[in-house]
This record gives sequence, structure tokens and C-alpha cells, in this order.
Amino acid sequence: MIRSFTLVSFAAAFLSVPLAAQISFEGHPYGDKAEKRGMPPAVAVHLPAVDVAALMQEDAARAAQGIKGPYRFGFEHATDLTMQNSGSWFTMPNGDRVWRLQLHCPGALAINLQFSNYVIPDGARMFLYNEAGEVRGAFTAQSNPGHTAFGTAPLEGDRITVEYIEPPVLAGQGNLAISTVVHGYRLLGKGNDRGFGDSGPCNVNTICPEGDNWRQEIRSVAHLVLGGGVCTGTLVNNCANDSTPYFLTANHCTEGNTTNASWVFIFNWESPVCDPTENAPMDHSITGCEKLLEYPPTDASFLLLNSTPPPEFHPYYTGWDITGTAPDSVVGIHHPAGDIKKICSSHGPIIEGVMGSADCWQVTEWHSGTTEPGSSGSALWNQDQRLIGQLYGGQASCSNNVNDYYGRFNLTYPQIEEWLGACGDTLDGFDPELFVPLPLDASITSITQVPSVVCNSDSIMPRVTLKNNGEGEITYVNINYMVDGAIMGTVPWYGFLQPLQTVNVDLPAIHMASGLHQLMVGTSNPNGDVDTNPLNDEDSLQVMVNSPGINAVVKMNLDRFGTETTWKLETEEGFLAASGGPYTNSPNGYTVNVPVCLAHTCYTFTVMDAVGDGMCCTYGNGNYLIVDAIGDTLLQGSGSFTWQVSNEVCANWTGIGERPVAEGLRVVPNPGSGHFTVHMPDGAGKVELRVLDALGRVQWTGSAVDGRGELDLVHLADGCYLLIAEGDGQRVLQRVVLRH
Repeated sequence: MIRSFTLVSFAAAFLSVPLAAQISFEGHPYGDKAEKRGMPPAVAVHLPAVDVAALMQEDAARAAQGIKGPYRFGFEHATDLTMQNSGSWFTMPNGDRVWRLQLHCPGALAINLQFSNYVIPDGARMFLYNEAGEVRGAFTAQSNPGHTAFGTAPLEGDRITVEYIEPPVLAGQGNLAISTVVHGYRLLGKGNDRGFGDSGPCNVNTICPEGDNWRQEIRSVAHLVLGGGVCTGTLVNNCANDSTPYFLTANHCTEGNTTNASWVFIFNWESPVCDPTENAPMDHSITGCEKLLEYPPTDASFLLLNSTPPPEFHPYYTGWDITGTAPDSVVGIHHPAGDIKKICSSHGPIIEGVMGSADCWQVTEWHSGTTEPGSSGSALWNQDQRLIGQLYGGQASCSNNVNDYYGRFNLTYPQIEEWLGACGDTLDGFDPELFVPLPLDASITSITQVPSVVCNSDSIMPRVTLKNNGEGEITYVNINYMVDGAIMGTVPWYGFLQPLQTVNVDLPAIHMASGLHQLMVGTSNPNGDVDTNPLNDEDSLQVMVNSPGINAVVKMNLDRFGTETTWKLETEEGFLAASGGPYTNSPNGYTVNVPVCLAHTCYTFTVMDAVGDGMCCTYGNGNYLIVDAIGDTLLQGSGSFTWQVSNEVCANWTGIGERPVAEGLRVVPNPGSGHFTVHMPDGAGKVELRVLDALGRVQWTGSAVDGRGELDLVHLADGCYLLIAEGDGQRVLQRVVLRH
């Protein structure tokens, strides 16, 4: 691969942009010198001891099966520790209020936390520290802006203290809730006593000469802490080259784990010397992500980090190859056994293979280094230094260095093209440090507030993100929006947008007929001039408009292992109208009801099982059905299948008979604030009326006599409801919109 860059002094402009990440800010806690400051000891919560030997046996059994992640290092204690029910408050002489809580995990080598509520106002701070005097923090409102969950990397010791400090003017505004305390029974990386955290002796530190040709790719790799387990993943470039923090890891690392808002992504955890291995700081970390896609057919999990890695992290966004061509040689970069970052390589043969139900690249032998549990999700690069897959599992270890399997990125790409974009079969990586901004470059980086399916409405009101990728300020730009290639309107934007900054812009209502549409939004005439990079001007998405739509419910009666079950509902054109799962496990199984909005057409409904034993019958009697709002079953199926089962389901409400009810029904006013009048055609006789909500529940009943009826829906919430009128063997349906 040929790379050419022009190096310019761009660092100052890049560093001036406020980019959010989990960053420890300046400051110091009070409680680490509590005795000197006259503070009472922190109130302690003592967690139960854990059976380390039993946990280690379970881990060894998983590794023997070729399962390489998540690599478990800690036992997760579920907790509900808040400022209201735990810890204690103390007021300092300067008026600062200090809340402290000590957490004791007997025998733990380290402790890390997940916060289900993390609300810290500007001016307040949070710290973590252990008895050895190591301090993490200050964590502030800017450590995870816009989010109310948080996670921390492990801190050594069996006792750590959480300390929250607020000035008197902020009294009562902060709120913390610790939902998980992780008892670390392995140490991650090299401390004074690495205990169980060692990776195999054949592993090679990335600082060694083996990493010299891969310095940029090494910067793209992060250590992923998911509560009590760890995996590896990689920042991935997109066609816009705009530093959007897309992140690729393994589906088996993330499936069933719903705490993604507090996962921790640790960058640049690398030994500073080749040999012997030395530890390094773990402070280049970001908290939280959004799951964009979990895809079992290639064991891929595609995430969007909550924050963009800031310049001091030196991030790199790796390029990729979707040709499907078998590589001549490959390299992997990863965190084996939860250890500091390593690199491995193989000069082939690399062949197509299958592990479980996933389509993979099979690395038949590693010639330098290896992979281990904890390496799961790490990228595989071909000889052109482009990503071609992520690690699923395999038998490789220092003692048996053969047969690792990587989910094939070329088969994953069609599922994530909407985020990465379409720009050919290969894409080079993006290095922000070598990025040369063009003089004038305005781009649209996202379209939000548009549901994939619009139900019982003919309009959308998108919000778009405008970004300045140029080297100068943008004060004016046209934002154009089109539907199915036809221009619908233009919004002029005025303001002061600095280089690399973004701003959200709300578009007016866009009206569309029922059906599948392509919405495209683009920029033009920035500062009244020509955009010097038109390739990133536009973003687009598909939206299905169902007006009128048919409200229905997908009912999944799960077996014990809900984490294995997913489903999707697709149109005949392949548009994903709805999807669900994976769900949580439950000893007796349970039922999930998911409202969906259907068009008057046919769909393909597919249920998938990650293990290949369906939803029945050894572990429960699962099944599925789709029921519309009037109680008719559109589809019903058994849970007895292997990997997946697909069925056609068609939705079409029509009147039962054509006269006299089906003609001339009117509801006025519609929309209305609660009182509606139903007008029936002459000769309709007595007609029974029912009003149903989106889940098919009856909310009102009555009748129309002599061609007239009154609906009283004042007590209902705003929204769309379904009026069913039945009489003389006839039925007709009418949508009713309630707006108080």
C-alpha cells in the first residue's frame, strides 16, 4: 500500500478543539490524608469473598474450548450503592462537602466500578484512591459529557475509596450510583506481583522491532474493559476520513452485555521497552459506547464510542479491505490474557474457514507471537496494512501456535456500510496528526431524529450534524435536503464554526408518501464559495413511511437462554423494518413484547439462535408470533429450529364486506383533543365501536346509532389510536390522532 502525506503544523488547531473523553483532570482528593485533615474514616462496605479457584477452573475450561473472550479477570458484584444509602458526608473548613465510600473486596488484587448514575455538575469532582496512595481523577462533568453512566479501569488493592467533592453552591446537585463492583482476581498487566495476569512468554511487545512497520495501526488498538471481562478492539476509518470513533470488536465479547454505557476503552497501554516488559499508565481511556451492530455470522460487534479520542491519545483510524482476497501474510495487535499490548504475525497460509457458525479467515500458524483469551475482537491486517477481520477464537497459544479464526470483514461490511460509507473495495487509514485540512470544507456527518420506520405520519423532522473540516472559520453554508433524488428544500446556516467543530441543525418537516424513501442531506456554497472537498458533503439514510400503518406486536416467548436469541423483520426489498435481541437469560424464560409498525405488504421474519439449538425444547418451550392491533395473528412459529428460521408474514387490513360500514366513515375533528364525532353512512344501523392503542389494548368502547357516535378519549395520552367499527358482519378501521 502506498501512503503519501504532507506534514503541516496542524497540531495547534487540532488541540484547540474541545473533544470529550474520560480524562483525569487536575486536582487532589481530601480523604487520602484524612487523618491530617481531621476527617473521620470513610464508611466501608464489605463485599463477599469469591472462590478464586473455582473461577479459574471455569476460565481454563473456556480457554480449552478455544474461546478467547471476554477474558475474565474479575467477579462482578451487583450493587446499589448511592449517596443516599451508603457512605458518609463531611464538610471541610472551606465549605466543600465531601462524600466518601470505601469498598472492600477481601483478597482482591484490584477493583473497578460501573456507575449506573454518574451526575457531576460543573465545578464538582470525583476521585478514586487505594491504600497505597494511588489516585485516579479528578473525574468531572467533562469526563463523560452527555451521559449518565460511567466506568473505571481497575485500581490495585482490595480496598478503594470513592470520593465526591462539591462546593457549597452545588450542594445536592451531584448523584452517584454504583451498580457493579468488580473483584479483580487477576491483575491486568505487570505490577509488583502480576499474579495470574501473565500472557504467554512467546508474546511480543509492540515496542519491539516487530512493530516498527505497524506504528500507526498499533495506535488504533484499545483494551476493552466490559465490567469483569476484557477484550480487544480497533478504531476503524470511514469514507469521510472525519475521525468518527467507530470501533470494531467481537460479537461474543459484547452480546448480552447491556452495560455498554460504562465500558472502558484504554488506548496506548504499551510497554515502553521491548524486554523486559514494563507497565505503563492506563489513563488514556474513554467511557461508554453505542452498539450499532452485533452480527453473529461473522462474530462482529460494531460500536460508536461516546467520545472522540483527543489529540493527546494520538489516535489512528485503521483502513480496511473488503475484496475478500486471501492475504499473503497477516499481523494481529491485541491484549492477550488482559496483558499489555502485543503483536503477532504469520506468513501464511491464510485460508477461508468456519468456526461455529461464523465465516472466518483461518490463520493456520503464527510465526511470531500468538493470541490468547483477551485477544478476542482484535483486528487482523493483511500485507497492505488494511484490516480484514477480527478475532473469534481458536487453539493458538505459545505451546500450540496453530489455527486461529477471524470473522471476515468483507462479509461484515454490507451490514455497516451505512456508517462507513461506500468508497471502493479498499480504504487507507486516517491519521489526524498528518491530516492536512483543505481551505474550505463543510460536511454533513450524521442525520438523526429520523426513525427507520415512520408510523401513521407522513412527515419527518431530521437533525443533521454540520462539521467544519477546513482550516478556516465557516460562517455560512447552504444545507440542502432531497428525497429520492428530488430537491425538497434548502436551509441557510449562519454562525461561527471553527475548524473541526460541529453543530446540530434542525431541518423543517419533510413530507413523504407511504413507501421506502432515500433521504439525502448535503452542503453547498460554504462562505459563498466552492467547497474544496465535495466527497464528504453528503450523508443519506433510508426511511420507510407507513401511513396508514398497521400496529402490531412481535411476541417472543424465550427459553432459558435469551442471550442467544435475535430476530429481524425485513421487507421484500431487504429493508430492515425492525429487529430485537439478544435478551437476558432467565431460569424459566419469559415473554418479550415489541411494538412494530407494518405497511400493507409482506415481510420476511427471521429468528436466529447463536448456538444453533433454537428456543426449544431442552431449555424451555420457546415460540414466537406476530399479532396485529385487532387481535389477528399474522404469524406463529415454533421455537424448534437450529441456527435460524424464516417465514413470510403479510399485513393487510381490509373491511369484512364492502357495505354499508366500509363506505363513508368519517371522524371529526381528526386530529382532535379528546372528543371526536363518528359519522356513519346512511343505513349503517347500530355499529359497535372500539378504540385500541399501539399494543392492541382496548382503551374505549361504545357504539354509533343512526349514523352518529361520540368518542371520549380525553383520558388517553397523545398519540395514534385505532378505531374499529363493526356491524352487520362488516368491519372498517380508521386511524385517530389525539393531541391535547
